[in-house]
This record gives sequence, C-alpha cells and structure tokens, in this order.
Amino acid sequence: MTKLENPVLMAVVGAAQGLRGEVRVKTFTADPMALGEYGHLRSADGRVFEILDMREAKNVVVVRFRGINDRNAAEALNGLELFVERDALPDEDLEEDEFYYADLEGLEVYDAEGQHYGAVTGVYDFGAGDLLELKGPGKRPVLIPFSEAAVLEIDLEGGRILIDPTAAGLKDEDEGKPYGTGAKGKPPRDNS
Repeated sequence: MTKLENPVLMAVVGAAQGLRGEVRVKTFTADPMALGEYGHLRSADGRVFEILDMREAKNVVVVRFRGINDRNAAEALNGLELFVERDALPDEDLEEDEFYYADLEGLEVYDAEGQHYGAVTGVYDFGAGDLLELKGPGKRPVLIPFSEAAVLEIDLEGGRILIDPTAAGLKDEDEGKPYGTGAKGKPPRDNS
C-alpha cells in the first residue's frame, strides 16, 4: 500500500446501497460515470479500490468495489475519500482557461503593484461559485472569488496568480485600503 505523492480527490463514499456491498459515491468529475476511467482509486492510507460495476443514481453513482461483498463492508467505507495521482488526469482535454484545482494550490498571489497576498491553500465551492483560499505568513486565511474580475491571470509555469485586490474584496475600492479600516488606517467609528 503506497501513498500517493500528489493526490487529487475524485470522490467520497457515502451510505451503503442494498445488501450486496454497493455504496453511493459522490464524484467530483464533470461526468459522474467517468470515475471509472481513471483506473484504481486510492484512499489516503494507501488502500486500492477497483470499480467492478457502476450505475447512475440521483446526484450520485452507485458503485461496487472488488472485495466489498456485503452491507457491513460497504458501511465501513462511509465517508472515505478516494483519490488518484495527479499524473492520471488528462491535460490535453483542458481548454485554455481550465485548470485542475490541485494545480492552483501553492501558487503565489500578487497584484499589479507586486504586493504579495500569500499562496493558494485551497479551492472551495459552497454553491455560489468557486473561491480561492489565500494564506500568507503570519496571516489568517482569506477567501476570494475565483472569477474573471478578481483573478486576472494564472501562470502555472511561473507559479503565480495575478489578482485585482479590489474585485477580490481585499481592498476598499474608495481608498485602496484594506476593508475594515477608516481614514488613515484607523478602525471606522460606530455612530450608532
């Protein structure tokens, strides 16, 4: 059982389905049925999972893995995250403005003036659009929208992302100061 060097999360196992070892699986692939095209899946602890059968269900796929033959074994997998190595993902199918989330993590974030905002530590989608999590040395993580207005350029080879800090919500558009500060960098007064 070898661990993956550059894992990409592909799916999360949910509840057992029936009595013969099938499980409901939430996939993170554009086509849920494409999960079987990436070869064997692995858990974070290195266990290997081979898909024997798969069918679509409402919002998930129902999967039968080799060696999981009864409901008890299927229930033991509930919540298990399944990964593939980054190299297993095809790069030639990507459009010019498409990226794998795993490729964005670790990129350094700057604005046009060269101010550094940290590095991308995660990419999230809570339902209203993708968000990039930025974390700088000694700073708390912040979330910015992963939109054309906020993210101006992505340079994977250079390891950099160029942002508009105002559109990203990192600076006040009126004064160019960080949000939450008033005139001359002082906290705003409460006039209530």
